[in-house]
Amino acid sequence: MERKTISVIALDPRAARSYGRDVESLFGDVADISVFSVRDGTAMGALPRADLFVASTDAYGSPEELTRHVPIDSQTMAIEVSFRWEELRRLKALPAGSRVLFVNMTETMAREAIAQLEQFGVTQVRWIPFYPGAELPPDVRIAVTPDEMRYVPEGIETKIDIGQRACTSGMMIEIALRLGLEHLLETEKFRTYFQSIATSNYSFDQMFARSIRLESQFHILMETLEDGVVGVNEKGEVFACNRNAEEITRTSADLVVGKPASQVFPYIPFSKCLQERERLPAKITRLNGINVSVEVVPVMRQSTCIGAFAILQRFNEVEARQSQLRGQLLRKGYRAKYGFEDVIGTSEAIRHTKEVLRRMAASESPILLMGQTGTGKELFAHAVHRASRRKDGPFVAINVAAFPENLLESELFGYEEGAFTGAKKGGRLGLMEIAHRGTLFLDEVEGMSPALQVKLLRVLQEREIMRVGGTSIIPIDVRIVAATNEDLERRVEQGTFRRDLYYRLNTLPVAIPPLSERGDDLFLMMEQFQRELGGSFRLSPQVREFLKSYAWPGNIRELRNVVEYFLYTGHDPITVEDLPPTVFRQADRPAPGPVPAELPPDADAFRFVLEQLYLASESHCSLGRDRLLQLAKESFIPTSQQEIRSILSRMAERGLVRVTRGRGGSQLTAEGRRLYETGQF
Repeated sequence: MERKTISVIALDPRAARSYGRDVESLFGDVADISVFSVRDGTAMGALPRADLFVASTDAYGSPEELTRHVPIDSQTMAIEVSFRWEELRRLKALPAGSRVLFVNMTETMAREAIAQLEQFGVTQVRWIPFYPGAELPPDVRIAVTPDEMRYVPEGIETKIDIGQRACTSGMMIEIALRLGLEHLLETEKFRTYFQSIATSNYSFDQMFARSIRLESQFHILMETLEDGVVGVNEKGEVFACNRNAEEITRTSADLVVGKPASQVFPYIPFSKCLQERERLPAKITRLNGINVSVEVVPVMRQSTCIGAFAILQRFNEVEARQSQLRGQLLRKGYRAKYGFEDVIGTSEAIRHTKEVLRRMAASESPILLMGQTGTGKELFAHAVHRASRRKDGPFVAINVAAFPENLLESELFGYEEGAFTGAKKGGRLGLMEIAHRGTLFLDEVEGMSPALQVKLLRVLQEREIMRVGGTSIIPIDVRIVAATNEDLERRVEQGTFRRDLYYRLNTLPVAIPPLSERGDDLFLMMEQFQRELGGSFRLSPQVREFLKSYAWPGNIRELRNVVEYFLYTGHDPITVEDLPPTVFRQADRPAPGPVPAELPPDADAFRFVLEQLYLASESHCSLGRDRLLQLAKESFIPTSQQEIRSILSRMAERGLVRVTRGRGGSQLTAEGRRLYETGQF
């Protein structure tokens, strides 16, 4: 047999050599392996011809860039990496609760490796990505790195080098298939390699296509599948039946292979699948006293149906896998982090709020949390979920006002493959589906567009959704907790918020008390923030009185900022002279006069937008809605993206601003500058 040529390409030279060694260990007897790296320059320019180019996804940055370096019509595929079982066992032995750096060349590479570790169950520690240029967090004594010790900080006590991640089993199988080297899959070194790697991803369709002429090799791979699988050719004759299928159907492969499936498996609709050439969705059938899920999938080659597969699963196993998937979602962060015990305070206002919400948590009805910005509405939403019957399900939170309308829809409801340009292959789950049998927290719900309000109302009424670009109805079981820092009744009267949705969300309304109504709770919070920030200070009596009487327009968020400011003064005790200038400005600001009749109810936001546009015009620049919203939140001005849009629209109608589509932003006109300078609102 003529020797093959394989070229391995990676960003870093050491990674390229490591991947090359993995490929060499399995294919070195039949192929010549060459290694190239972008960073050492060997992968730049035109590369020599090879039978197969295997490149890491970070090497050139895009598939298009790869094609500029390899000969035309070359076979290319991506490097896939995973951890070895022995290294995972080593990492699972790390002390639970430890804060551990994962050190890699870039932030993306560090975070991707952390996500893979958590998928493999190494979740007993808190992983912190670290890379060149990253700030070293305090009190971290352990660092783990995949052969990048050069980037590990000097002061770390325990340094664990797990070596470069290994190429996956699925990648090695694909190399064998691409080069016609399937016979190697039966060798001992392949089996040993597969057993050492923590993952084995493989294309089922590609595996089947090669099985037509390589049934023995196909049989080896079939036995690695967790489901029962029965395969038929274009005539409906059984050519494959793996061990799991034998156990489920209580038959023997030796007795059924070569026979018509209609005779030996009459309950599997192979004939219909071969005729219609379409996937037959999973259906439950009673087989040998147990419920079995049966799905039939046609295999197409150049518009010709050359066979079909039946996927058999015991129904209880299907449910167990769904439970595992939900558990994986919880490990990825879709869980409530706080309970009512984390709500700091002993004031009457906060005790009453906690008591009411504890009782409401037992209900399945929507809860509407109302309160000023920074009062801790999301913290209470976490606590409600933890105290509910859904506590073992996912908790998913999203700030509605932070997303443009089209992006928010796909985030909430998901999308099907091809729904829009750039849609992920295979589609994507929406947060509604991810929150199934759990709680969905919608923060700043007043920022939802009228069109999405209609879709949310359908979720509350019908308990079902439809993905963007989809045609099928998906039932869901989700409890909604919404939050707002605006008067939704006023929004209803203005016509910007649907009345029917308001009354659906307003089933169990709760007002979260502002910090100014919580008395001495603020001093308890200050002590907690000092512990979290790793410092301490005392307050002079004058400062204590001042802070207790201060209005705290930014509530708890502002209080944390003040604590951090005090820590950086270096003074103890803190005196009046140490108060932040922003607090002085807020305290000294005169009470606003009556709003003229011609001004809308959002007069404060109107004045703020006008002032920011004026300051921007002084710098000869424009401001967009997102930037205005960010500035408003930093200045503790309660507003939303939709309200900013409404204000700019009214200003444009009065000739005060020029609003540009896209990224142009808004600019103040001469009339707008005059209005600000004269103060004649």
